[in-house]
Formats: sequence, C-alpha cells, structure tokens
Amino acid sequence: MIGNERLISKVYFPRMIIPAASVITSLVDFFISLVLMFGLMIWYGTVPSINLLFLPLFIILAFFASFGVGLWLTALNVKYRDFKHVVPFLVQIGLYLSPVGFTSEKVAEMIPQKLRVLYYINPMAGIIDGFRWCFFGNKTPIDWNGMLISFSVIIIFLLIGIRTFRKMEKSFADLI
Repeated sequence: MIGNERLISKVYFPRMIIPAASVITSLVDFFISLVLMFGLMIWYGTVPSINLLFLPLFIILAFFASFGVGLWLTALNVKYRDFKHVVPFLVQIGLYLSPVGFTSEKVAEMIPQKLRVLYYINPMAGIIDGFRWCFFGNKTPIDWNGMLISFSVIIIFLLIGIRTFRKMEKSFADLI
C-alpha cells in the first residue's frame, strides 16, 4: 500500500486489490513449485495418492489464510509504519511453529491430546498436513479435529482481516 501511495491518493479503486495482487503473485510462484514437485515425484518414481483430488481445496485454504493475514498486516502497516519491521520476525516464528521440517505426528507424540488444540491454532499446521495428505495419502494421516480447528482459524483471520482493512481503508489516503 505504501509503495502505491500516488495511486491510492489520486484515484479511487477497490484498495483490497493491492494486497490480493501480492497474494496472487505468490500463488503463481506456488504453482511453479508445484510443477517442480510433480517433476521430482516422477523422477523418484513416487505415485501420488488419490487424495490429490483434494489439493485445490487446500490451495484455496492457503490462499484465504494468507489473504486474511495479509489484509490485517497491510492495514496495520499503513497506520503504524514500523510494523513492517516486525513482519519478518512473525514469518520466521510461524515457520518454526509450522510442520515444515517435521511432521505433526512427531508433535502429537510430544504434546498431550488436550494441548494439541493450541498447535492447530496455527492455520498453516492444518494446511501443510493437508498438502502432505493429498500427496502421500495414508502414509501421512491427517488429524481431522485439528483440520477443523485450522479451518475455523482461517475463517476468523479472513473475517478479521477484511473488517480491519475496510475499517481503516477510509483513512489510507490521509495516512500515506
């Protein structure tokens, strides 16, 4: 938003397009990586699971999660300019809390059942588990209760992001 300050202050257009464009650009990068993933699966002779049919659902969930959080962070970044310095730290913390370098099965062994709810409050935990389940099937089982929690958090983040962005959108031109 701050990089497009002239566009925002001169012409009215739906300002939600700017954060959406950023997320869509990352989605294009994701699809390129997905093609490379299929190439590697062919190279190593790995046959994907029939669950691959659910991959578009998890792609949409990932889009909504990043779009909701992106709207919220964009609105905060316009109002509080120094907030952009906090975002890389939040992303790095999120990387360590998400099952990128480990599986949720390892987490399930370490965390009691009652506290696993806290693990799945991170929406990316459910999405990454879903991606693994789509590609590898029952070799990487999915915790459906955790998936439901992640889905709920994604919807909450999306609604909060839209609400915050719409509420602060009126003052963007003045703040920029």
